[in-house]
Amino acid sequence: MGMTEKQYSLKEAMIFSQRITQLSKALWKSIEKDWQQWIKPYDLNINEHHILWIAYHLNGASISDVAKFGVMHVSTAFNFSKKLEERGLLKFSKKENDKRNTYIQLTDKGEEILLKSMETYEPNGNAAFSGALPLRDLYGKFPDIIEMMAIVRNIYGEDFMEIFERSFHNIESEFVEENGTLKKAKKAEQELV
Repeated sequence: MGMTEKQYSLKEAMIFSQRITQLSKALWKSIEKDWQQWIKPYDLNINEHHILWIAYHLNGASISDVAKFGVMHVSTAFNFSKKLEERGLLKFSKKENDKRNTYIQLTDKGEEILLKSMETYEPNGNAAFSGALPLRDLYGKFPDIIEMMAIVRNIYGEDFMEIFERSFHNIESEFVEENGTLKKAKKAEQELV
């Protein structure tokens, strides 16, 4: 085997793979249920809400970007974006210097729905949040999930993680908590931050 000699056993590899598979499936099932409940009042499905989220944070994303950062097939990204366009929540465009790609932009109505959904987010109705709360109480902060992020970075790359972090930075810098809800900060407030 030489230089590429593996440093793990087949049994160890199987146990790790199955452990992460089972944990991911259990966590996703819970997250999916909570996400569907959260966005139900806006007549959106998870893919549509995720596309609005990506369009907001990437501001001028291509359908390819949406597929990549939404972890969905390009046809899925396009078809759900088309439905959002038909509802007046997104608009499609081409760029002068890039006729091959289709770009999406939130309309005012699309931004309004996304922001409204953020305002109605209720942490206590979220199982992943509730499950992490005892860890926050114990350590004074939520888990960083560094190992999980490292695995995702190794699978999807640096670009993916940059966008992932940008969306959270945007929330941190562009939103304020008012009377128990998240609201987009007024422009003057944003400039002071």
